[in-house]
Amino acid sequence: MPPSLRGLLRVPPSGASSEALEHGILAAPISSDLYSGLRWRMLGPFRGGRVAAATGVPGRPNDFYFGAVNGGVWKTTDGGRVWAPIFDGQSTASIGAIAVAPSAPDTVYVGSGESTLRDSVGYGNGVYKSTDAGMTWAHLGLDQTHHIGKIAIDPKNPNNVFVAAIGKLYAANKERGIFRSRDGGHTWQQVLGDENVGAVEVVIDPSNSQIVYAGLWNTRRPPWFTYAPTNGPGGGIFKSTDGGSTWTRLTNGLPKEGIGRTGIAIAPTNPNRVYAIVDCLLPEAP
Repeated sequence: MPPSLRGLLRVPPSGASSEALEHGILAAPISSDLYSGLRWRMLGPFRGGRVAAATGVPGRPNDFYFGAVNGGVWKTTDGGRVWAPIFDGQSTASIGAIAVAPSAPDTVYVGSGESTLRDSVGYGNGVYKSTDAGMTWAHLGLDQTHHIGKIAIDPKNPNNVFVAAIGKLYAANKERGIFRSRDGGHTWQQVLGDENVGAVEVVIDPSNSQIVYAGLWNTRRPPWFTYAPTNGPGGGIFKSTDGGSTWTRLTNGLPKEGIGRTGIAIAPTNPNRVYAIVDCLLPEAP
């Protein structure tokens, strides 16, 4: 069995170099006392199902949404004391991504089809949008994306949206990769990826919406595999400095091959600091 690298990397925005904080360069040890004051408890709802996506609402500290992999979208307005199902009338119940527009907190985008791919997995039929905080929904297309990993919304314009679509698990299809809409989801343009390489991650620089990072993922699940092989060619971390029109692959300091699922985060206090968590299949040792 080939060894697998799962580590945390810091990626400067220039892509000039990266630091493997776990693999090769060990992170400084952290005392368990740091977390001793944290107290976690179950907020429910009971039998809500596995959760693959959750988000808060800017300016409304008690409002949250979560998406269950086969239980639709739920909402609370009292900090989690009571949850209400708000997606039951739609034609899919599998949720992979939720995003609230920072500049329009009543605008919510939902990507259907869970992104936590495993032996039993539910697929969806594209993107949904609400402009009244989840009271009503409109289907925005991308029906054949099947599994959506992330949605990113321009911090200043709720009509500028990116969708990271994993695509079908069992075969190639055109609706996978990074899709962009500049009209609130009425039309979509594929700006990255191809029929074999989908996307699982996309984030927008909060200080400059022209800067976008994306994680491409080539995964396919033949029927004879319990879990999908997750490190096909073409995966990696990409960056755009023109709002998604063109992209450059970031390579320095990152694994040279076998990059699978990735997660990307931009430090809110310093957008020049970017972190990536990477699942990477390393070659077998001779």
